[in-house]
Parts: sequence; structure tokens; C-alpha cells
Amino acid sequence: QCAPSSKSLPAAAMGGVWGRQVPLKEVLRKNKREIQKAIRELDKERANLEKQEQKLIADIRKFAKDGQMGPVKIMAKDLVRTRTYITKFIELRSHLNAVGLKLQTVKSQEAMASAMKSVTTAMIRMNKAVNIPTIQKIMTEFARENERAEMTQEVMGDMLDDAMEQDGDEEEQEKIVGQVLDEIGINFGDTVPEAPTAQAAVHTEPQPTPAQPAAVGAQGEAGDATVSDLEARLNNLRK
Repeated sequence: QCAPSSKSLPAAAMGGVWGRQVPLKEVLRKNKREIQKAIRELDKERANLEKQEQKLIADIRKFAKDGQMGPVKIMAKDLVRTRTYITKFIELRSHLNAVGLKLQTVKSQEAMASAMKSVTTAMIRMNKAVNIPTIQKIMTEFARENERAEMTQEVMGDMLDDAMEQDGDEEEQEKIVGQVLDEIGINFGDTVPEAPTAQAAVHTEPQPTPAQPAAVGAQGEAGDATVSDLEARLNNLRK
């Protein structure tokens, strides 16, 4: 027996084969478009009813002036009915606007859910790509290589200083250091306060003459200690 042709397949089967699942975004867009179309039709019908209302009012006034009360009553009933439908159309438009706002809310929620899904997927991939032990190893290697680079730079700087040093530079340096130490020694001597025994001497008997050289000697020892400390620091800097 021959297989049945595609033309003999039922429509439901064709829909199952060729049909596709419509995304939610497209469904929301279609429904919103239909709601807007219905609102436009309601506005159009309401405008026609308002025109008909104005015409009925004009006709009622005209027939009332002519004294024809029968047509006036009939048109008054039609006017009441027209105004009732205008009110209903306004109410229907309000309901359609509420449905449109509800659809917009659903669309916003769907967009937020989609964005959260995308962000979550990205975070999962990023967390899988990040390896904490590997990062710690990289940071340790970086610190070690950085320290090695600094040491290499320091050694190269010392080698360049030794290579560029000329005869007579050391004597010139010593001369400059001596001048600096002399200036510091003078300033140090000017700023050193007097010994406490000098104030006591005002109220007591005059001290013997040998005590002054002792004070001067103490000041000299303090100045020598300070100068020695400064020389040690300068020598360290030169190294």
C-alpha cells in the first residue's frame, strides 16, 4: 500500500508539525495591539453618538418651537438612549485601559524575569570560570616576581652608579657633607637650651670657674653624638 500523501493529513497534524510556540513577548504585543484597536473603535463610535446627540437636541428645539410635541417625545427618548450608550462606551474604554495597563505590567515583569535569568546565567558562568586557588597562586607569583624585579632594579642602579663614578667625586661629596655638617652643628649649638644649673646660679652663690668648661664639654659631647648620628645616616644614604 502507498503511504498517504501530505494532502490527506488532518489540519491538526500539520499544525503539530509546522506549528511553533509563540513567545510571551509576541503574545503580549498582539493583545496590546488588539486593545488599542478596540479603544480606537470605541472612541469613533462615541464621537458619532455625540454628533447624533447634538443633532437630536437641535431637532427637539426645532419641533418644540413648531408645537409638535409627539416627535419631541420620541426624539427625547432617543436622546436619553444615546446618552446612555455614550456613558457605556466611556466605561468600556476605561475597562480596556485598565486591561492594557495590566498587560503592560505583565510585560514589565516578564522583562525583569528575563533579565534576572540572563544575569544569573552570566554569574554562574563567571563563578565557574573563576578558580580561587589559581588566583591565589597567580598573586603569589606576582608578588615574588615583583620583589625580584625591584631587587634587580636596585642592583642595576648600584652598578650604574659605580660605572658612572669618576675620580674626585668622593672628595667632592665629602666636602659637601662637611659643609652640611658644619651648618647643622652651628644651628644645633644655637638651638640648644642652657643647662638647668645656670638658672640655679642666679639664686645661689657663683659657681667656680671649672664648672663652665664641664657644661661646655657636655654640650660638645651632645653635639658630637648628634653629628655622628647624622654622619651615619648620610653614609647609609650614600650606600
